[in-house]
Amino acid sequence: MRIGELARRAGTSTRTLRYYETHGLVRPGRTANGYRVYDEAELRVVHEIRSLLAIGFGLDDIRPFVACLRAGHDSGDVCPDSVAVLRRKLAEVDDYLDRLGSVRRRLHDQLAHAIAQREETCLRTRGPAR
Repeated sequence: MRIGELARRAGTSTRTLRYYETHGLVRPGRTANGYRVYDEAELRVVHEIRSLLAIGFGLDDIRPFVACLRAGHDSGDVCPDSVAVLRRKLAEVDDYLDRLGSVRRRLHDQLAHAIAQREETCLRTRGPAR
């Protein structure tokens, strides 16, 4: 298939496919007149790239998944290098969640303090209840 068809079937643009190509992730063949041609395996590779990008992976993180697919595996996440990337990314997400939890607790405490201060100020300006 030509680049336009691959882009359409993968739900992306020809420019994006060329970008992936410059980063060594997509490998087109060439016709005698220089047109890029792709086989079905490249469609699977592009789907893998797009799904990993969608969850925050960078192009360097994606390389082992593409290599795993090119090695003939049905899934890009079964090879040792892919598993290592998944473990590292999971550790990054866990760390981020821990930091977010800390920020959430601080915001909650600050809000509780602000509400208490406001209620105290309101009681002082109103005077004692009768």
